Amino acid sequence: MPDLPAVKTALAAQRIETPSWAYGNSGTRFKVFAQAGVPRDPWEKLQDAGRVHAFTGVAPTVSLHIPWDKVDDYAALAKYADDHGLKLGAINSNTFQDDDYKLGSICHPDAAVRRKAVDHLLECVDIMDATGSRDLKLWFADGTNYPGQDDIRERQDRLAEGLAEVYARLGEDQRMLLEYKFFEPAFYATDVPDWGTAYAHCLKLGEKAQVVVDTGHHAPGTNIEFIVATLLRERKLGGFDFNSRFYADDDLMVGAADPFQLFRIMYEVIRGGGLTSDVAFMLDQCHNIEAKIPAIIRSVMNVQEATAKALLVDRDALAVAQRDGDVLEANAVIMDAYNTDVRPLLAEVREESGLAPDPIAAYRSSGWQQHITAERVGGTQAGWGA
Repeated sequence: MPDLPAVKTALAAQRIETPSWAYGNSGTRFKVFAQAGVPRDPWEKLQDAGRVHAFTGVAPTVSLHIPWDKVDDYAALAKYADDHGLKLGAINSNTFQDDDYKLGSICHPDAAVRRKAVDHLLECVDIMDATGSRDLKLWFADGTNYPGQDDIRERQDRLAEGLAEVYARLGEDQRMLLEYKFFEPAFYATDVPDWGTAYAHCLKLGEKAQVVVDTGHHAPGTNIEFIVATLLRERKLGGFDFNSRFYADDDLMVGAADPFQLFRIMYEVIRGGGLTSDVAFMLDQCHNIEAKIPAIIRSVMNVQEATAKALLVDRDALAVAQRDGDVLEANAVIMDAYNTDVRPLLAEVREESGLAPDPIAAYRSSGWQQHITAERVGGTQAGWGA
């Protein structure tokens, strides 16, 4: 049976990074919906992130997105984060919101455009130096819409060349996390479409290059936990972008569409030692119709619940059933853990850490939402592109 004190210790030590952009306005491809009290700048995003950490106790870092979170003084922003009990986490680049990138960025056929894209990535490393961030997270919208539009192999060569230049700029304790997405926005061929492509580039680059798995970036039916297990086995899993989707890449709250999948993923993370390694557990979500801060708190709680259930898997009993070829018993061990109500356990963990047992209720009674609704009047709310 699992050691309950060890399970509680692991849950208390878990860390989940929240994304700055999730605190801003977002929407569908047709409309961005505004909400009262939404941050107007990175400083106010950090205020809200501080509230999430205060009520969950496990969200002490915040991912930034450049240029959406561009400021004049990144050291000052890092200090401001520290004042709110936070640290600045991964720096996310943006090579998809510029007219020059219509035909791609780092894979573009024009050397001048590729130079612009690489210079932006190098700027992001400079920002990492100023903020103390460890991870540079790269996602490229690069691809082609039509057969023959560009040379597929040459685009891979350009990608490798650009990544190599940025990799060489990384500091000793910094990492490059390469994300993949099997389609969108390119209709014909995407330049980093799967974990194998990302893995191949990271393997060639070196130890500081690792793959990041976005849980929404896979074809229906893809066994994401197999990908996670394989990358952990190869020591090339750098992190997650946790979200959920019912169709394509919806960026819904993690665990919303398939909580059982999230549990299975977290079991493989634990099985492969990822919970105690340098794997970064990050949210990548947009909250279009739900209130921002409670949605992020709920997302953190969803990851905690999946982790708690995965920690409760009786691995000794599972190993016996697997060795005996007892298919039904092996599945029963997994299902027993998944069907366990872990909410009381997590409430205990929070109370033992000096937190309220129900983070959502604690936030709602804190008055923070009413405060920011009254305080953040005027100016331009943050959202896509700001």
